[in-house]
Amino acid sequence: MTLVPRSTHRPAEPTPVVPAGTDPLLQLEYETQPPSGPGATRCLSHPRALALRGIPVMCTACRARRDWLLINHSRNVWIVCRCSNQWLEPEISRTDFEALIAIPDGTTYPSVEQGLAALGFDGAFAGTYLE
Repeated sequence: MTLVPRSTHRPAEPTPVVPAGTDPLLQLEYETQPPSGPGATRCLSHPRALALRGIPVMCTACRARRDWLLINHSRNVWIVCRCSNQWLEPEISRTDFEALIAIPDGTTYPSVEQGLAALGFDGAFAGTYLE
């Protein structure tokens, strides 16, 4: 899934383009490939409670204790709550994030705001645990 947290700077990166007039199947294959590389942003839904160094994670805005969205971009990992509160979590490394990923869903969203809304992390479900 392609998301960039609101708290990050978005440098302009050239988007590789498949030359016009190429095989339509190659074009489709290119368009459906998940984003990869150092500029890719990946998300992971984490419905259970999360403890960092034995201390439970709690949202400072609504006091939620589970049902998180973890966002990895470059070396950073953000935690997003259903109330839309989000913060950079230095205790979670990219390696930790990689260990949590079992099967990525491969969904890609055109913008951060659309992705957060589609996943229910835009504040619409504040105070609600979805299971």
